[in-house]
Amino acid sequence: MIRSATPVTEILVVADCWRAEAGAEAVIHRAIATAAGMVDKDTGDAELAIMLTDDAGIRTLNANWRGLDKPTNVLSFPALQPTGPCLPDDPPRMLGDIAIAYETLRREAGDERKTFDHHLSHLAVHGFLHLIGYDHETDGEAEEMESLERQILAQLGIPDPYAPPERMT
Repeated sequence: MIRSATPVTEILVVADCWRAEAGAEAVIHRAIATAAGMVDKDTGDAELAIMLTDDAGIRTLNANWRGLDKPTNVLSFPALQPTGPCLPDDPPRMLGDIAIAYETLRREAGDERKTFDHHLSHLAVHGFLHLIGYDHETDGEAEEMESLERQILAQLGIPDPYAPPERMT
């Protein structure tokens, strides 16, 4: 794998519920930087935006773009990529946008016995991988994407997000 530079990552907080998570932006920046450094795609000349929203906001996006009238944890909107050569005066290329819903993230973290920051890191990495072309529509794609997520999260010191939660006795 090549070591890629970190894309410029803009974080937009659009729901007040995120204000209770003072470290969320740092968690996201660290997750994206780690992911960018571990993929075989150069993202150093690019930028992306991450919107921290609530269930109502992500439900609207999910309904408008996917036809699913329900909230979800994360949505990714990859940007069309330029087909011609990059010129020195070109603006950074846009990878796309990611939206993360606070209430769903908080609920899932609790249900799965994960820390908020670990689950936030996972969703940021998951969304980023979608922006650079990974998907999980087939079993093979899912296996490849999940394996890469595990590797990135392990680099961050985060346990396997796909491992079954430990039972409380």
